[in-house]
Amino acid sequence: MVRVTLHPAGSDAAIPLEARPGRSLMQAAVDAGVEGIAADCGGSLTCATCHVRVREPFASRLPAPSADELAMLEFTAVPRGPGSRLSCQLVLDDSLDGLVADLPERQY
Repeated sequence: MVRVTLHPAGSDAAIPLEARPGRSLMQAAVDAGVEGIAADCGGSLTCATCHVRVREPFASRLPAPSADELAMLEFTAVPRGPGSRLSCQLVLDDSLDGLVADLPERQY
């Protein structure tokens, strides 16, 4: 299992998740009922409602975002910043065990 921790904006809370390798971060968050990941398009890269900001050192370990992901990041409700990614595009594997990401204030 890959362990991930999400931090909601404006809160000291931490949301620990565990997911099977091969699942996206968005799928793991939706399966766990995490508020703050809307995932309106279900992971088809058409809505930008699964925006997260991945913290270092993991942000620099991720594969580069595709052109489509970069385009969708222009439509996030909260402006993109360092580590901004769409969680539907982040496939979890053992190298990402321990990943920490921040949730934006809103997805709409």
